[in-house]
Amino acid sequence: MSKGTVLVLGSNATRIEVQGGRTGPTGNYLNETVVPAMAFIEAGYDLVLATPNGTKPHIDEASDSPVHFGGDQAAYSRAKAFWATDPAMNQPRTLSSVIGEGLDGYAAVFVPGGQAPVVDLMQDPDAGEILRYFHQHSKLTALLCHGPIALVSAMPHAREFRAALIAGDEKKAKEWAKGWQYAGYKMTIFSASEEKWVENDILHAKMYFNMPYALNTAGGKVSTGPDFEPNVIVDRELITGQNPRSDHQIAAKLIEALAARVKTAA
Repeated sequence: MSKGTVLVLGSNATRIEVQGGRTGPTGNYLNETVVPAMAFIEAGYDLVLATPNGTKPHIDEASDSPVHFGGDQAAYSRAKAFWATDPAMNQPRTLSSVIGEGLDGYAAVFVPGGQAPVVDLMQDPDAGEILRYFHQHSKLTALLCHGPIALVSAMPHAREFRAALIAGDEKKAKEWAKGWQYAGYKMTIFSASEEKWVENDILHAKMYFNMPYALNTAGGKVSTGPDFEPNVIVDRELITGQNPRSDHQIAAKLIEALAARVKTAA
């Protein structure tokens, strides 16, 4: 018998804007999506995968490697097989259809990273509606690596906020961020120094803004740990992980929090 259902919000983005008017390749990270998903299923939860347009997320080629599985070829192969064949990963829904059927039945929501959420989920109105619902009902909300940037979508003027960040107008961005539901929450996200590795080795270009700056500007209390070391922060219903190596830890924290809620309810 299922313990409940976790809603996984994926991105459909395949390109991300970079300085100079160009774009670079992007997508969801394989391990950040699959490692927690497999852990949730193993712990007895069902999954529903949903994206803005209802198609399966694009996997960032930079993540499609055993390197992100601690060099464990077998773990990488299991992850690839799960992504390719498991029904939970291959029956994606639209965010709007999930909203239409009602959100009360979900035990938690999880947003994996890769830079893709910076493109679509960050400013998607349906993602915002989902996150606002989970916030208002104190339902567990977990986001990993670049995933926490999706929290911006919950603010009343997410698109305008993002546009102000791209324009480098901090004052205007702070004005657009007023009323953000997660202002004052402790959280973490992919650090500015970690982002430099992506900029130098993958994008070969500079991002318009880094992730901690964006969330701090919005009103979050952001802290990051050492580069590419696991780091997970829990504040109330919000669970955030810093980077790809936080994949196992954020899954464990969410499963632990779900179990604690069941115990409290009993």
